[in-house]
This record gives sequence, C-alpha cells and structure tokens, in this order.
Amino acid sequence: MTEQRKSFWRRHGWAKWVAAGLLLMLAVAAVVVDLGLRRVEPYLRAHIVEGLKSRFHARVELDSFHVSLVNGLWAEGKGLRIWPPAQVEGVGVPVGQGEPLIRLEDFRFHAPLRYRPGEAIHVSVVELKGLSIQMPPRSHFEHPTETSAGGSEAAVKPTGAASLVSFDVDRIECTGAELIMETDKPGKLPLEFAIAHLSLTNIASGGAIGFNAELTNPKPLGTIHTTGTFGPWQKTDPGESPLAGDYRFEHADLGTFKGIAGILDSTGHFEGTLRDLTVDGETRTPDFRLTHYGNTLALTTRFHARVDGTNGDTWLEPVDATLGHSHFTAQGAIVRVRGAVVEGKQQYGGHDIALMVNVDRARIEDFLRLASRSNNVILTGDVTVKTKLHIPPGTAPIHERLNLDGWFALDKARFTSEKIQGRIADLSLRGQGRPGDVKTIDPASILSHMESSFQLASGVITLPALEYTVPGAKIELKGTYGLEGGALNFDGTAKMEASVSRMVGGWKGMLLKPVDRRFKKDGAGTEVPIHIEGTRKEPKFGIGVDRTKPAEKQ
Repeated sequence: MTEQRKSFWRRHGWAKWVAAGLLLMLAVAAVVVDLGLRRVEPYLRAHIVEGLKSRFHARVELDSFHVSLVNGLWAEGKGLRIWPPAQVEGVGVPVGQGEPLIRLEDFRFHAPLRYRPGEAIHVSVVELKGLSIQMPPRSHFEHPTETSAGGSEAAVKPTGAASLVSFDVDRIECTGAELIMETDKPGKLPLEFAIAHLSLTNIASGGAIGFNAELTNPKPLGTIHTTGTFGPWQKTDPGESPLAGDYRFEHADLGTFKGIAGILDSTGHFEGTLRDLTVDGETRTPDFRLTHYGNTLALTTRFHARVDGTNGDTWLEPVDATLGHSHFTAQGAIVRVRGAVVEGKQQYGGHDIALMVNVDRARIEDFLRLASRSNNVILTGDVTVKTKLHIPPGTAPIHERLNLDGWFALDKARFTSEKIQGRIADLSLRGQGRPGDVKTIDPASILSHMESSFQLASGVITLPALEYTVPGAKIELKGTYGLEGGALNFDGTAKMEASVSRMVGGWKGMLLKPVDRRFKKDGAGTEVPIHIEGTRKEPKFGIGVDRTKPAEKQ
C-alpha cells in the first residue's frame, strides 16, 4: 500500500470512528433522557394531582400522564377524575362510591424548554376534551369536611423533580363539555347543558376565573353565548360558588315547545351562584304564534327572574311584555316536571307554568287574532284582564292545555260582524226609544262595554256572568265561546230604558201600550230574554218577547 493511500485511510477511518462515537453518544443520551422522563413522569403526575387536590379540596385520580421533549415540552394526561369535597373517607358518600364531580377524557399542553430553577414553566394553552361536570344536590354537602383528599390512598407529596417544577397557565380551551346539575327534589329532573366550547382565563390567581362559553340550549333549541366570571371555588359546596356574566341567546326555535312557534333572541345579565341565579334580560320574538292557528304577532319582554340551577325552576318577578299593541305583566313560577318511566328510562316531563297575569293596556283583537285562523276577529276594543294562567305539562298542544281563571273588562267594544253589530245597534236605539233612527244611524258608531269573570279550559271560554251594556240597554248573559270554530252559545236577558211600546214605535207601538206593564221589571222599561247561538261567522241573534222568564242571575 502506498504512503498516500495509508494517509487517506488514516484520515477517513478516524472520521468514521468519530461519527460512530457521536451516534452512540446521542443514542445513549436519548436513552438517558427517555429513562429520565419515565422517572420524572410519576413525580410530575403527583405534582398535578396534588395541585388539583389543593385547588378543589377533594379526592383526585389521574390514570396516566406522559411527557416528551421533542420540539419543546409536550405533556398529555388521560382519565382525570375529581370527586366532590364531601366524598372523602368517613364523611358523606362512602369512599369508592358515588359519581365524580369532574370527569376529563384527556388534556394536553406544550411549553418551550426555557426552564430556570425557581421559575414556573409558562404554558399558553391547555387543551381539554371530554369534560363532564356533575354537580351533586345541596344535601350532598350537608356535612362538609376540611380534609383535602379522600380514599385509602395517602396523599403523594411531590419530591425530587416535581418539587422543582411549577406551571403558569394563561388559558384553558375545552371542546365537547357538559354540565349536569343534580337535584334531590322529588319529581324533578337534573338540569343538563351541552357546552360546545369553553375558554377559561385567570386560572392561577385563586380568585374568580374568567370564562367564555358557547352552549346548546335544548328547549327552546338555540345557541347561548356567555362571558363572565366563576369563583372563587367554595370547597364546602361548589354549587355555592359565585357566578356572574352576560349572555346572548340567538335564533332560539320556540317550535321545540309543542303548540307555539317563532324565533326568539334574548340578551341579559346574570349573577349569584350555580344554585341560585338572578337574571335580568329581554327577549324579542317578531313572529310569535300558536301553531294551531297560525297568525303571528310581535312579542317582546323584559324580565327579572330567579333561577334554581339544580333543576331549572324559574320564578318570574315579573315579566313586562308587549304583544302586538298590548301590554301586560306576569309573575309566577315555571317548574320542570319529571315524566313517566318508560321501559326503565326516565322520560322528560316538560314544564308546569303557573302565572298571575295583569293586562293593563291592551287591545282585545291582539289576543283574539293570536287564537284565530283568520285576521278577522269577532271583537275590537280596549281590554284589561287579571287572571291566573296555568299550563300543565303534557303532550297536547298548548292551546288545549291552557287554563285561565280571571276577570276582564272590555271598553269601546265593537263587533266586526255586521250582522251582530247591526243587532247591537238596533237593540241600543230601540232601548233608548228611538226606533226611527235604526235605518239612519251607522251601527259601527254604537260602542259597548263588557265585563265578566271567565274561565278558559280545553279551548272553550266560559262566561258565567257577562254584563254587556250599550246606550239604552244592559244585557246579562251566561254561556260559552269556542276558540276552535267560534261556536256561540249564550242565554240571558236584555234590559232596556224604554218601554215595549216606545221600543217598537209608530202605530204598532201604540197597540202595545197595554203590555208595557208586563215587561217592566226592576226599574227597567223593558226586560226580555235574549239568545245568541251559531258561530262567529254565522251568528243567530234573537230577542224573544215570547220568552218572558228572565235568565237565572249569578
């Protein structure tokens, strides 16, 4: 071998050995780092578990935790469970039983490798998936404890690497979360919220956590956007933790409630605790309608309400509403009711609504149009109403379940049916002793006043003591009006100021003078039976001098 070739192999053989040595060192380093990470992982896991125990004052379990140093620090955990504070050894629900307060399928985060002893590792975002929060009822926390952790497993004190490591988190982002508020009230369902997205900030302060969330509301179906603060965390009962914020409820479909329809938007502010919220807001439904009838009216409300977060029960205190051109207020309770058990599965029962309604400035045609298939309502006029309203839960449409029990007064009333209004005008003019004006006076100029107690059930209005007055006459009726089809069935008496002879007038009136005394009664010049039957479209209105027996008075 020449000297030149020997020199070449000496040079390149040395380089190959250097390269092989470097590769071996890197492999050894990788093995060392991997072994180091495997030894550090339990300590970091213990550090995270202990931090959560301290934060929630509760038993915490974490199935797995892994870290990687490829392109920074990557960490991932799976199977996180946090129990309510009362579920600890010897207190409340026995250890190993009951449901966790928080379940989390997995979490992960990334941080740059800029670790300095004594300084926290800065994490911009922690990502969560599969978060489920199941809040037990208040009774679960009747005997709280100061113990920070439960179970037979002793708390693991972080040592070694974990004692040198802390984390500073800017934000937590969560997708696919749910919140379930349990209740121990008989007959009540838990309240469930599906949270499409949740963002948390100000996590490390120990005070109130900032949140931004997007929720899917099941009834009425729509999307709620909300921002606010939650906390500080109340370890004795998390349900008593403070909560405050603002919400925007968009494109809520009222059609998810059987019997009504329309698209609702709402905005408002809430504050209180998870179990006891006060909500102030307003709603706008430009196309509110009863689906059975179809006519739409604009409905707007402003409300102040208290909400029991354990079951969704709501107390309205009050609601200030405008329907069409009519104003009214309502206050009372909307209670969620548990349904029947079908094949071992609890069914959703619906809501039981019980309100006191005060209609102070309204037009009767707004309410009649809402409960009619036609825009041509039977009556117009100013109306005031005070009534109890009850809508029990059930599968029937709302107009069939609606129950009313109250009193109303209708002023400046006019029938839209020319036939009925013509009869009213005829009755008024004859009652005043002006039969000659019947053909010259516009019937629409005769306005009426009407008032009565009333009940509405199964789509039928019952008027047990209706007083109807027009100039020259007072009519007392009792009977029913059917909202479906407009069926009329009323009996009563008509009392006129004029005598029978003056009512008829002319030579026929002169012939009736001998019978005037027979029809005079209780100060009235004439009292005769009256009957209204048929339908709103085809009414039959009769005054019968042959039916001399007055209707029974209420």
